[in-house]
Amino acid sequence: MNQKMSLRFTNESIPKLILSLATPAIAAQLINALYSVIDRMFVGRMPGTGTLALTGIGVAFPIIMIISAFSALIGFGGAPLASIKMGEGEHSKAEELLGNCFAMLLFASVVITITFIIFKTHFLTLFGASSDTLPFADDFLGIYLIGTAAALISLGLNPFIAVQGFAKTAMMTIGVGAVVNIILDPIFIFKLNMGVKGAALATIISQAISAVWVLWFLTSKRAHLRLRLKYIRIKPQVAMSVLLLGLSPFIMQSTESLVQIVFNTSLAKFGGDLFVAAMGILSTLMQIFTLLLQSFAQGAQPVIGFNYGSGNYARVKSAIKYCTVFCATLGIMMWGITMFLPQLPIQIFTNNPELILLTVKLTKIFFLGTCIYGIQLALQQIFIALGQAKVSIFIAILRKIILLIPLVIVLPMFNTPKTDAVIMAEPIADILAALTCCILFLLTIKKLLAAK
Repeated sequence: MNQKMSLRFTNESIPKLILSLATPAIAAQLINALYSVIDRMFVGRMPGTGTLALTGIGVAFPIIMIISAFSALIGFGGAPLASIKMGEGEHSKAEELLGNCFAMLLFASVVITITFIIFKTHFLTLFGASSDTLPFADDFLGIYLIGTAAALISLGLNPFIAVQGFAKTAMMTIGVGAVVNIILDPIFIFKLNMGVKGAALATIISQAISAVWVLWFLTSKRAHLRLRLKYIRIKPQVAMSVLLLGLSPFIMQSTESLVQIVFNTSLAKFGGDLFVAAMGILSTLMQIFTLLLQSFAQGAQPVIGFNYGSGNYARVKSAIKYCTVFCATLGIMMWGITMFLPQLPIQIFTNNPELILLTVKLTKIFFLGTCIYGIQLALQQIFIALGQAKVSIFIAILRKIILLIPLVIVLPMFNTPKTDAVIMAEPIADILAALTCCILFLLTIKKLLAAK
């Protein structure tokens, strides 16, 4: 293992080390979120059909999240394990994890592409597309699916760059693609008059460039962990350990799409297309907030995982404390923006006065629980860094499956207006999940470190 990296992870100041890793990770995730934001920003301003096109992309968004969830399943399952193996001094095992994850990403991309191409129209209708919005959703997704392999490779292998301490390089992976997307979107959408098809084409070209960047780095001499041909295979035992640990971030992302579907269908039923369009904006803002929080916690993961693997528990505890406090503070800041300045982020997506007015109203309900949302996300990522798959899976299931989805369905039965009742499910689930997560962490962390 690289001696410089080992000395840095074991001796450098914890706050300085985490910030040096997390700052590029935060920037990378913000840049990554730009893919969705930029597409919606330009599409929402298409003359005449902007609002319907924006709604169509919102309907397609859950499928895009399901696709990216598979990159989290494999990437965020394998990278923390590789970090622990590096801490234990088992470099070849860490490279074996990288090779297996690459093979798994290729296999997953083939299966996902074929499945959604065959059933995309059926899925879009099921997910809330109306006769007016289905053509836009179908056009966007039809092209986006062509780039599935590139999306999975760029997002799924990037964590392996970050856990080696190359946080800035990981940021550049996403940054290169996002810059290309910013340039191509207005050209394809407006100048070439391709509409939503242009937005999708710009996205897949950008993701392909990011994928090439990742593969170039992981096969270069700069990488501590290198992608080697002899390890590019799916070894059942290795794949199982990756999938088990990656199941938590997979559940978080895939259930987000399920939540989006439930929200879309409920709001379409009680409010119509305008409410679905508003939900598309709310979900994008929530995605950005979640990515900010997750990226800081993921920046702390290599520090926690490496020192946990090497048995340096004092640094593990320090990293956990710093990560949790920062994420809690960031969550409160996000809450303040949505409560007191909601119109600022909303106006990025649309210039429709009616849609802006409705979304501002719903934002103040939807983001009520964000003030303690950061704590839950921090603790969940910490459990993943420690290799605790079962606990992190439960936390992921708790908020979305056990709490949020049932609340979206049940609350409108007892409260009016029904559209507000649907939106109120989000803060209730956020608060209950965060409190449960805190209790669970306090009960298990001492035993966990003592048992190692």
